Amino acid sequence: MIEALYGFAALLILAFLRVPLAFAMGIVGFVGFYYLTGNWSAAESMAARRVIDTAMDYGLSVIPLFILMGNLVSHAGLSDALFRASNGFLGHRKGGQAMATIVACGGFSAICGSSLATCATMGRVAMPQMRKYGYKDTLASASIAAGGTLGILIPPSVMLVIYGILTETSIRELFAAGFIPGILGIVLYLGSVKWVMWRDPDAGPAGERIEWPERLKALKSVGDTLALFVLVIGGIYLGVFTPTEAAGIGAMGAFLIALWRRALTPQVLMNVLMDTVRTTAMLFAVVLTALIFANFINRAGLPSDLLAFVNGLDIAPFLVILVILAIYVLLGCVFESMSMLLLTVPVFFPVVAGLGFDLVWFGILVVIVIEISLITPPVGMNVFVLRAVLPDVSTGTIFRGVTPFWVAGMARALLVLVFPGIVLFLPQLLY
Repeated sequence: MIEALYGFAALLILAFLRVPLAFAMGIVGFVGFYYLTGNWSAAESMAARRVIDTAMDYGLSVIPLFILMGNLVSHAGLSDALFRASNGFLGHRKGGQAMATIVACGGFSAICGSSLATCATMGRVAMPQMRKYGYKDTLASASIAAGGTLGILIPPSVMLVIYGILTETSIRELFAAGFIPGILGIVLYLGSVKWVMWRDPDAGPAGERIEWPERLKALKSVGDTLALFVLVIGGIYLGVFTPTEAAGIGAMGAFLIALWRRALTPQVLMNVLMDTVRTTAMLFAVVLTALIFANFINRAGLPSDLLAFVNGLDIAPFLVILVILAIYVLLGCVFESMSMLLLTVPVFFPVVAGLGFDLVWFGILVVIVIEISLITPPVGMNVFVLRAVLPDVSTGTIFRGVTPFWVAGMARALLVLVFPGIVLFLPQLLY
């Protein structure tokens, strides 16, 4: 166990020295495994076997396919269409455009699967419209930053796919489990907007009322994308096809939608494919090195020793989960979301499984807390992405605005912690 703790210390030092996470985990995992075995050949064999086994894993093809689907739909103008549709039904209320932004973020993230991409895209779409009607920057920017966090939970979620790979948990059950908490997140964020409006009625003036024919026209403009989402996720939920098959169908459907909307040119298609390749390569690099690092800490006995230590304390398992969640909240102040998942899940999930908790439930709970970290100071990756998109809005302004949404996120985590049925209802019903 001591060797594993030294390994974590070395990893943190490399991370703070700005060594890319993939290189840091690979170096520490490889050198640490050599230290434990005293044999370079054993370390080389372990790393090579892990790379080959992971590269040949058919289930991993779900990642580039879902990324491709999100990129194609993004270039097809879905973000603008979703905002127009949600704004048609909500924009005439006080704070309605902030609410429309959150709903649009939820819909966009359901296809895109990336919080950072959702935040950046909706920042360009929604912010000019809210400023047009005199919204304060605190509420406007916060609704975008908070709405963007929904991207890593509402299926299809790349984060849930990676969690499933790390823990060997059913991806389709994780997708089913993430749906209700994702909708709950949208509802609680809408409640946060209402609370802000109650405190400061001038923060979000009402917009123009849009008549029903225009609303229906706006809704019709997202009909094809909604149909694709229902086909992909419904097919997974009902067991018609596997997540990998669903990802292939989704990517082809997104390609046809982009063609139908005349959004694809040879140059755009090339950009979409290159973006997909780059994102996939980065994700695969960190997943591979995370698995090498996990081999090292497992060989060092950290998970088993940690479980024995927890059992020796003779405390309620529920308190152990609270401590783990507190660690995630603290890590969220200094690490971005993917780093947190890859560093901690290999250590914590054996402990959680040993205590008898459901790994699907734990996975959703972890992703919810990681969502909170995306808007937690001082790092808050969504805040900094939005700051890059909106250079005239200060970081402090965004952080002040997200406070009610941060509280709503903590409330959702508490609800899921106390009432596991929120997460497990759909998986138990379907499977």
